[in-house]
Amino acid sequence: MINKGDEIVNRVSASGLITFDLETFYQPGERILLDIKDQLFQGLVLREKDFRDFVKLHDWKQYQDKFVAITCSADAIVPTWAYMLIATALRPYAKLFFFGSVERLEEKIFEQQLSYVDWQEFKSKKVVVKGCSKVEVPVSIYLEVVRHLQPLVSSLMFGEPCSTVPLFKAPKQTSDKV
Repeated sequence: MINKGDEIVNRVSASGLITFDLETFYQPGERILLDIKDQLFQGLVLREKDFRDFVKLHDWKQYQDKFVAITCSADAIVPTWAYMLIATALRPYAKLFFFGSVERLEEKIFEQQLSYVDWQEFKSKKVVVKGCSKVEVPVSIYLEVVRHLQPLVSSLMFGEPCSTVPLFKAPKQTSDKV
């Protein structure tokens, strides 16, 4: 029973923990895989004239404000310029394009958003990297956050402020005084 004079203290908010929520870095929008295997002659060879015709005639507007992963799933040697040519066609429309899988594209989107973080604001702070999310955050992004935060923070944890898994604690600074 709580007496009138007893104050309820929220120990989580009083702890000084900062929650780093990766979900806030998620960028909404459609992710598309652009596989150029169908543009290869007999599924094996890229013919320059045919490929240039494809790039010229393809409706690139369909990629407006979308995230595009460019790949070739056929076991063929595709010259680098072919991917670059596609990039020039996508540039006016796509939010972001990237060579690789849709999974790797998702990582790239998160990495791009993390590049805007001022990591110095976490210097000497206790940080909890939030574990639960409504969107799927690639594991590689959690590792990227550790790479940035560990050199700065006094402690790094995973989970929720009320239930954390300790990951790192900076060693206490000792003074040189004797």
